[in-house]
Amino acid sequence: MRNIKLTVTYDGTNYHGFQEQRGTGLVTIQEVMEHCLGRLAGHRVQVIGAGRTDAGVHARGQVVNFDATGWPIPVERIPLAMNGILPADVVVTDAREVGADFHARKSARAKTYIYSIWNNRVPSPFNRLYSSFLPVPLDDEAMSTACAYLKGIHDFKCFQAAGATVKTTVRTLYRAEFRRKGSLVLFIFKGDGFLYNMVRIMAGTLLQVGMGKSDPESIKSVLEFRRRALAGPTMPPRGLCLEYVEY
Repeated sequence: MRNIKLTVTYDGTNYHGFQEQRGTGLVTIQEVMEHCLGRLAGHRVQVIGAGRTDAGVHARGQVVNFDATGWPIPVERIPLAMNGILPADVVVTDAREVGADFHARKSARAKTYIYSIWNNRVPSPFNRLYSSFLPVPLDDEAMSTACAYLKGIHDFKCFQAAGATVKTTVRTLYRAEFRRKGSLVLFIFKGDGFLYNMVRIMAGTLLQVGMGKSDPESIKSVLEFRRRALAGPTMPPRGLCLEYVEY
């Protein structure tokens, strides 16, 4: 079996997430990728994604792989060929042949997500699709302090959306960081895995700290009691981006 890995960047605004939703009529990144790969291959191609980003969520470094048995195009020409037929909001940035045991999701060692907030009295037309708008003042130092409490190995059940089913809610956050670039506020998270809506809920919780509605140390209590009700709101999907997947 030939196995090909693609790195993909996309604007998720017009898509109902990464994972196909067969029979619903809803357009997803996976379906668009498979359709275009199928056109090039001359037969149906199924892709495996590193992360199942939700509707409206973006990616700069999504990774997929597919069974390339009988694949007719040289690997180095795949980005050019794919980008010629993909929609303008989905782009293949890299292609390479990998071992048969490579699996975009199961082989991943860490993922990095960034959540962006436009923190200004007036909204930005240029950032409206890629950040959440928050016009109130924020305490940058308090949010930076609160981020430190998220790092490490914890049970993150309190940051998981209702209805999710996983074997364990314990995850390791290698990085939880606050940055400000002018009016743009960024929360950067790198972990060995993330629960459903985990990043968006952590961002909402940190913003509660930034607005003075809770103390930085409250993060410790949220983690300890493992209750979703103690955490902050789930932030909108448009501010979330899958930045990078490490193998």
